[in-house]
Amino acid sequence: MLRFLIRRTLGAALILLLISAFTYFMYFAIPQDPAMLACGKNCTPDALALIHKNLGLDKPVPVQYWDYLSGIFVGRDFGVGHCSAPCFGVSFRNNQMVWSTMMDRLPLTLSLTFGSLIVFLAAGLGAGLLAARFRGTWLDKTFSGASLVTSSFQIYFIGPVVMGLLVFSTGWLDKPKYVPLTDDPFGWFMGLLIPWIIMATIFTANYTRMARSSMIEQLQEEHVRAARAKGMSSRYTFFRYAWRGSLIPIITILGMDIGGLLSGGMVTELTFGLAGMGRLARDSVVGKDLPVLMGVMILSAAFIIVCNIVVDALYAVVDPRVRLS
Repeated sequence: MLRFLIRRTLGAALILLLISAFTYFMYFAIPQDPAMLACGKNCTPDALALIHKNLGLDKPVPVQYWDYLSGIFVGRDFGVGHCSAPCFGVSFRNNQMVWSTMMDRLPLTLSLTFGSLIVFLAAGLGAGLLAARFRGTWLDKTFSGASLVTSSFQIYFIGPVVMGLLVFSTGWLDKPKYVPLTDDPFGWFMGLLIPWIIMATIFTANYTRMARSSMIEQLQEEHVRAARAKGMSSRYTFFRYAWRGSLIPIITILGMDIGGLLSGGMVTELTFGLAGMGRLARDSVVGKDLPVLMGVMILSAAFIIVCNIVVDALYAVVDPRVRLS
């Protein structure tokens, strides 16, 4: 296991390096001078030269990239001040440190991710297991039919519809907003309840279908049938043998979903007017703000890579037949 983790960590570092290099050098293929974004409309040559110096844009591009990488580990000095490690640079648009900007947005993204995760895992796995346990009954058909319908929903469509009903028409719930958990736990819960419900509704469909099909497949395995032939109860074999084996495909899609959600659900945040990592990524692309874009790209890629490593490691924990070489 330790060799596997070390090997995957080194591979992850290489992938992050390639992503950062590709993004950095592709950005400078754009003919527009990044310093013009920070200079504004009434920009003079002297002011533009000062911005180039303050942001380190007066150096060759390879030197700028090296300074950027070294700043992540040891910090970096800019004309606007010192940037402590991990330093992802200074925004071209507002001269704010990129790392502090991302850390301000990250709690909202974490809240959206893990709040909806709890809901759709509980609902999806529960419905899938019940559908497999009572295969062919009305319960199975109900859950399967509901998952087919909800899987076609899109956040940008169902989100405004639900808000129109629960917020603007009836006033039962407040408009989605983010309140820090440490400041007001109840306000944090109520402010994100609608996004959690919408995201859980859409994701639950995938986990219901996956849990059902995987469990039905496991129930046909020889070791499960042998356990039943030895006189073990159907409930015992269901949870002791079949359930554990069915987790492999569920863990796979769960790792992908968590990595994607932690990277920032751009559509979700724009739909509900929330300012998280997804909204920050969108604003950095529109504003051509390279340091912010780079920071979001690297952090998002790190989330996805870490989730994939954890998923691969969990395979050996869940299924003894899987071994990490």
